[in-house]
Amino acid sequence: QVQLVESGGGLVQPGGSLRLSCAASLISVSLHTMRWYRQAPGKQRELVADIKPGDITDYAESVKGRFTISRGSAKNTIDLQMNSLKPEDTAVYYCAAAKGYGLQNDYWGQGTQVTVSL
Repeated sequence: QVQLVESGGGLVQPGGSLRLSCAASLISVSLHTMRWYRQAPGKQRELVADIKPGDITDYAESVKGRFTISRGSAKNTIDLQMNSLKPEDTAVYYCAAAKGYGLQNDYWGQGTQVTVSL
């Protein structure tokens, strides 16, 4: 069955960087719109960034200029480079995939925790 597996989360100090990776099995990330979401405690899940077939990218205003979504160096992966991290970036980060340019996600990962704190 299709799996999306996130990795790279952890604890980082404010101003630091982390690189998340989403490894997909049984689907081609280049043929899907791949999305990163996050959910902080007590808050709704929000879309952070996405990359569409053809490498068109979009970002939430809160992360523009700090986060970069890209095709990963490893095969069939999507990365999220997060720089200048702030405490408000603390959340569980989820990877999701939609077929083609679909608005509805067909697959979800289990999430990885990112904590930004001193």
